[in-house]
Amino acid sequence: MAGQTSSDYIAHHLTNWTFGYLPEKGWTVAHTAEEAAQMGFKAIHLDSMLWSVGLGIFFCALFWLVARKATAGVPTKLQSFIEMIVDFVDNSVRESYNGPSKLIAPLALTIFVWIFLMNLMDLVPIDFIPALAQQIGGAMGHDPHHVYMKIVPSTDPNVTLGMALAVFILIICFGLKYKGIGGFVAEFTMHPFSAKNPILQAILIPINLVLEIVTLVAKPISLGLRLFGNMYAGELIFILIALMPFWIQWALSVPWAIFHILVITLQAFVFMMLTIVYLSIISQTAEH
Repeated sequence: MAGQTSSDYIAHHLTNWTFGYLPEKGWTVAHTAEEAAQMGFKAIHLDSMLWSVGLGIFFCALFWLVARKATAGVPTKLQSFIEMIVDFVDNSVRESYNGPSKLIAPLALTIFVWIFLMNLMDLVPIDFIPALAQQIGGAMGHDPHHVYMKIVPSTDPNVTLGMALAVFILIICFGLKYKGIGGFVAEFTMHPFSAKNPILQAILIPINLVLEIVTLVAKPISLGLRLFGNMYAGELIFILIALMPFWIQWALSVPWAIFHILVITLQAFVFMMLTIVYLSIISQTAEH
């Protein structure tokens, strides 16, 4: 963008449209990256919320309309495509989850399609929507250089870790449901080390507790950071390509975009499968 250095351009594209609290201004929208950083934990990334919620509504509305108009006869191309996705997710759940819960298949479908749609926004030309947002902001009297709009929610760690936190809560709920409070506590105190001697068992319980808690907490953190890291790296490559001369941009962006289609699909699949596996493991009640 005109009047910006390469560093300014990169920083602008990596800054979220942020709403939060500033001591000198109260609750307001950040006008600079520095203000956004000062807001800290109290800040909300409005662009991440807008695009993630919007894509979630789009997903639900699309699948609802297709299900409403579904026919047993010759299906439309869209219906066939949706059925293919549903069958793919259903087969993945059947192969990976051994519990009786009816929640897993809808949950897996939601995770896969929602994350795929969020990742898919990375294929939109890097300057298209941010430049449009700057024009709208300028027309409203704001400084265009201080109008921010990130359109890939999965490049925001708040979004990916938020989804991972939801998976973490589900793991706890499934553990309590299928094992009970006693069995759930025993899961963290009697494994991986156990002994018949009461004294030795008392010594091993704190060790087991530390190991199991670390393992439990590491699951959602790694789940969220894996998705964030891969998508953030992909977006950064698109930004760096956009800084190059026009003729080089086409030579690099098209092959990278084609390869990135595999990346965004794979990341959605990995998040879905790990969620299924984690819930399957915590739902098992048999002693090993």
